[in-house]
Amino acid sequence: MQEKWSLRLIRIAAIFGVIGAFLGSHMAGSGSYAFRPIHAHILVVGWLSVFAWGVFYKIYKVRAKKLVTIHGWSAILGSIGLTAGMWFQFIQPFGVNETFSLIFYIVGGSILLLSFALFVIVTLFVQKDGDK
Repeated sequence: MQEKWSLRLIRIAAIFGVIGAFLGSHMAGSGSYAFRPIHAHILVVGWLSVFAWGVFYKIYKVRAKKLVTIHGWSAILGSIGLTAGMWFQFIQPFGVNETFSLIFYIVGGSILLLSFALFVIVTLFVQKDGDK
């Protein structure tokens, strides 16, 4: 189970990495830095944090299997929710309603915050070397 979450999180991180690199390339080419906060959060939250969590699950064995699943889903949903919410809020594509975009942004960020807190708890359930 944990191996699946490790690979799943690393794959999601790779997708975020491609999107973040594309946005950076687009900003450099166009000379417009409107995507700067979204680009930064995609790379820090989506690429760096999600990748680190995937590597953690590859290296360490966690006793609380259900907690790994809950953390994995909250990491994915929170990362996507926060960055998409930022896009809706700051860029306002497709004429998205301001209230909808604000709620999407807040809910995504809250789920991501929960994910970070869950990760702290996950680290408390790491098996000791002798337990393997």
